[in-house]
Amino acid sequence: MSDPRPALTRFQQHFAERIVPLWQGPGWNADMALPYEALDSQHRPLPVQRYRAMACARQLYLFSSRIEQPGAAERAAALFRSLQKHFHDAEHGGWFYSIDAQGKPLDRRKDLYTHAFIVFACAHYWGKVGEGLVEATLNGALEVVAEQFARDDGLYEASLGEDWSDLGSGPLQNPQMHLAEAFLQVLAVREDDEVRQSLLQLCDALQVQFIEPSHGLMLEKPRGAVDNWFEPGHQFEWFYLLDTSPLLRGTALHASITRAFDYAEQCGVKDTAVLAMLDVDGKVIDATQRIWAQAEYLRALALRPGSEARLLAQLQALESRFLHDGGWHECRDGNGAVSRHDMPSTTPYHLATSLEGLPRDHWRISPWPTGRSRTLPSPGSLASAQGC
Repeated sequence: MSDPRPALTRFQQHFAERIVPLWQGPGWNADMALPYEALDSQHRPLPVQRYRAMACARQLYLFSSRIEQPGAAERAAALFRSLQKHFHDAEHGGWFYSIDAQGKPLDRRKDLYTHAFIVFACAHYWGKVGEGLVEATLNGALEVVAEQFARDDGLYEASLGEDWSDLGSGPLQNPQMHLAEAFLQVLAVREDDEVRQSLLQLCDALQVQFIEPSHGLMLEKPRGAVDNWFEPGHQFEWFYLLDTSPLLRGTALHASITRAFDYAEQCGVKDTAVLAMLDVDGKVIDATQRIWAQAEYLRALALRPGSEARLLAQLQALESRFLHDGGWHECRDGNGAVSRHDMPSTTPYHLATSLEGLPRDHWRISPWPTGRSRTLPSPGSLASAQGC
């Protein structure tokens, strides 16, 4: 059987040598101490219309992960401080969705997706630095989630007003998933009975309200909603989160998502391309191919017994269809043509988590190809140097 290790090594090297440096150089606004939202194909920042707290949090995760690049520790500290400086709402609590080019609040709503990533990034970062300020921010974010977003049924509102007023959003799948990911990250760095219980309640509620019973699919909106759909990339992302968690493995939700895997593959992966959206009967709604979905499929496959051949095919597809010397292609359309030419600052998070999930012990590959381990400084020690 073909060996996937050379292709995996090339993916790791491309990430470390071609992608991460984009966000250390042209993708970094030193004046704001924030990543630009996206770069064009020539590595020029797109005209600034906004900066999102979620993008800042994702890059905080990136630069505090095991990339071991020179300057990564300092960048992580700067990102943590910018998250607080630019996005925190001192009046109502929580974090604004976005700010404008001058650093003023733009979209002042409070959304679960953003807060889930703040919990996720701060938990991960605190696990690295052990800094009290980071843990205090993490605890504050968890408190906001529990007190403002939580519903009586175990789910969470997707979006609320600046002052936490009800916008009628109801729960949506994607924010719930990233909240589950955030809860898992908290539990990876500390014992936390409240988070543990909230995570189990969330998964129970999702099983009841979001799982389509025929195939076990995770729907994007609650069951019974008009024009509902599923996304194969999210099926694979859920599978990884549940299957790698001793706490969640064996739950009803894990059983459903495991059952849905083959159906999602059969209907949602065509010629190694992961398609964007399908209805529950398997009809393609949107055939767009997105790099994040390919990355999620890769790390999910690594958990499936006997998947080496498919894993190799997917690594080769990622390399040939999405990676190039200048970075990556974000999307291809249903015909395979590049349909999006910018490179968003949020995408390296997906590639980093995919790489974290891919190296299996029996392949004997180190998670990152180069560099030496570094000790992350405390964020407070870099305040003056970063102009915060």
